[in-house]
Amino acid sequence: MTFLNSTTFAFLDLETTGGSTAYDRITEIGIRFWRDGQVVDEWQTLLNPRIRIPAFIERYTGITNEMVADAPLFEDIADEFEERLKGTVFVAHNARFDYGFVKAEFRRLMRPFAAKVLCTVKLSRRLYPEHKRHNLDALIQRHNLGTVQRHRAMGDVIAMLGFFERALVEHGQLQVEEAVRTLLQRPSVPSHMPPDVLDEVPAVPGVYRFYGENDLLLYVGKSTNIAQRIASHFSGDHNTSKGIRLSQSMRRLEWTETAGELGALLLELRQIKTLRPMYNRRSRAAKTLWSIELTSNEQGYLQARLVQQIEPHQLGLYYGLFRSKKDAQRALTGIAAKNDLCNKLLDLEPEQPPGPCFQRTLGRCKGACEGLEDVTRYNLRVQIAFHSLRLKTWPWQGPVGVREHNPVTGRTDILIIYNWMHVATVHSEEELHDLSLRGTAVTFDADSYRLVVKALAGKGVGGLKLIELPPVGEPEILTDSPQND
Repeated sequence: MTFLNSTTFAFLDLETTGGSTAYDRITEIGIRFWRDGQVVDEWQTLLNPRIRIPAFIERYTGITNEMVADAPLFEDIADEFEERLKGTVFVAHNARFDYGFVKAEFRRLMRPFAAKVLCTVKLSRRLYPEHKRHNLDALIQRHNLGTVQRHRAMGDVIAMLGFFERALVEHGQLQVEEAVRTLLQRPSVPSHMPPDVLDEVPAVPGVYRFYGENDLLLYVGKSTNIAQRIASHFSGDHNTSKGIRLSQSMRRLEWTETAGELGALLLELRQIKTLRPMYNRRSRAAKTLWSIELTSNEQGYLQARLVQQIEPHQLGLYYGLFRSKKDAQRALTGIAAKNDLCNKLLDLEPEQPPGPCFQRTLGRCKGACEGLEDVTRYNLRVQIAFHSLRLKTWPWQGPVGVREHNPVTGRTDILIIYNWMHVATVHSEEELHDLSLRGTAVTFDADSYRLVVKALAGKGVGGLKLIELPPVGEPEILTDSPQND
């Protein structure tokens, strides 16, 4: 008995209140169970989504708020749903959408759900590669599947199953079974991507990029094994609404190899900041960069001020790197409260006549604002409080080359670093010898600073070989010009 004869396929379709698994809910489920060439059972139900169905969704599906008002909740049918699908293959058109919503509903019940998933979009692409469009309307028209009630769960199930049975007639059971087995065994791939998209991706360090329609850059990521990371990305993208949106938008991918992890980290960071992909927001370039500078006042007490002009050659004078003035002030407030420091000296209170700061009246300042705390003692407490935020001065006289080598691919990258900024990359000692950095300008960046400090301090990327370069023809490290807050 073949796989198709011995396996039950649950052809399933959902209607929902929208496209986000985080906020939207299921309004209808339709399933036909197919085994050994025939429908052996079917099941359908409306569901009360517990949220209002938007008017445009009502018009799209024909399912109204009145229709679902007395329908069961998903939790009422969860046991039956799980029991019915036990041991079956979960089949859906653009299966990531339907499977993602089912998993989201079970997560809300604090219950796991997993199934073998077959996407009929991918099956159509595999069996009919000569065609460009594989949405359900295209399949209905191309295979003469007749009239069905589109955008209602059971109507779409009937069309989907009709396509499957037509494919069996046109290609034969053995070819369809081979395609199904391959799709079930392959790593999950977004429906708009070719099924063999992962075949050429190398298992090496590097950066990968996902593109959508009109070559819109959607996402940039990095890994020490980009083939494994992309496959993991695809298989897990139904777990979040962001993953589903990214999957549905994706049309192609490309990648850039590196010799090691540090090169991949720096390349990812630079591409996120310069190319500004839609789904990378955390590491985008900050419009402003703030830090804290400590100087002595006329009485010798250390006082703080916020600065935007950071001198990269004297980083040890600054404490912390912040994306906004508000973030810097929040850090100052926390340090003052934790260490009983004077808010006046930390520039956290507006200009006032001489006298105690407000925190002094609450017993949270030891009197530096009134000259009552010993200067040496107060300054020592300030230095201890700010120590962990102090930026690291560049310890070498000039730039250094950080050599990474991949013994498997034979690739060598020498990353040129100066004042904690990545300036250039060469691939051999000969290129390094001929390198001139004169005239090169690099903008000082908080994320790059943290990344390179961590790597070169031995706490991040291991196995790095440093090559000290002579302090001639050094690049210029710039800071963003001040902007109004």
